[in-house]
Amino acid sequence: MPLIDLNCRHAKPKEKAYRIFDTNGLYLSVMPSGTKVWRYKYRFLGKEKLLTIGHYPAISLVLARQKRDVAKELIAGGIDPAADKQDQKNAVKHKAEQTFEVVATEWHTHFEDTWEPRYAKHITQRLKMNAYPFIGSIPIAELTAHQLLTCLQRIEGRGRSDLAKRMLSLIGQVLRYAVITGRTDRDVSVFLKGALKKYKKGHHAAINSDQLPDFLRTLEKNERRLYPQTIYAIRLMLLTFVRTNELIGAKWEEFNFEKAIWIVPAERMKMRIEHIVPLSKQVIAILNELKNLYGGNGFILPSIVNPNKHISNNTILKGLDALGYHKIMTGHGFRALAMSTIKEKLHYRHEVVDRQLAHLPKSKIDQAYDRAQFLPQRVKMMQKWADFIDNM
Repeated sequence: MPLIDLNCRHAKPKEKAYRIFDTNGLYLSVMPSGTKVWRYKYRFLGKEKLLTIGHYPAISLVLARQKRDVAKELIAGGIDPAADKQDQKNAVKHKAEQTFEVVATEWHTHFEDTWEPRYAKHITQRLKMNAYPFIGSIPIAELTAHQLLTCLQRIEGRGRSDLAKRMLSLIGQVLRYAVITGRTDRDVSVFLKGALKKYKKGHHAAINSDQLPDFLRTLEKNERRLYPQTIYAIRLMLLTFVRTNELIGAKWEEFNFEKAIWIVPAERMKMRIEHIVPLSKQVIAILNELKNLYGGNGFILPSIVNPNKHISNNTILKGLDALGYHKIMTGHGFRALAMSTIKEKLHYRHEVVDRQLAHLPKSKIDQAYDRAQFLPQRVKMMQKWADFIDNM
């Protein structure tokens, strides 16, 4: 005899659990605690099985019958309703576990072997600092454009509109990977086009040739008592005008004192092309001082904390700040200073200085056909540049 809701509502708990049956295998199990649970008994592939439908009264009698009928349709279609329910439950759990951080970590691991180690580490640091604290725990399928915008606006609030745009691009790559791997069906980063503040890309702070004498006097006095590594690093930046990472990562094995050249390996260059730096007498003198201080093995500018590592990429910038050149001069600024001064004061052609700066020709056609290195001119130029600085 079919149940009515009154039967369900008035079913009282007993010392042992008992069942009150509806029709076609549906029954209500009444537990000693008073809990009432709908279950459906059925046969699948010759075996008796049980499907838990849900608790009464959250699941009403009418709804329980509807769920039983759905289960019967699945059985008719060759699907075990209990297994199907478990599959759905597992899918929901898996979806909840696929947070932005989990997927981003997988994305990073997937592509890591195609990146330079330094770049891979840089990406990890950016995600840890700018994304994970705010959207890392959100299931990636549930991430909204508004949540992503809020995350990026925090970065803008630090005055880093440039970084916010880079993070939008980076997060977009993670989201597209999530779409391809079936963790989400959309890349919400595309909705943020035009939502971030525009920023004007500025130049690195740099002094000009007229300010150079005062800078040299300040460096010589070293009233802030900077560590020797910092002073030597700044002097080498001035004389060689390489990029900061190229200098701080330099090892003794890269230097040929007989030929007076420093060959920076391709893997440490921005353009991934081996770079030759002619060494002036002044640079060789500094290198000899460094060798006397720290030995001729490993890095030429070892860290004070750990001699097996090089100084950090902030050492030069912080040193310049301590000397009173905060926002006036940067490590990269030595490149701008050299480019402008060598052209104006020493009258070298732009192409010669440009090759010494390890710049590639701007167009792909020029990159393919213009392979001139101007090495003889660069050798003379680097010595004249060092002499020019000495004469100041």
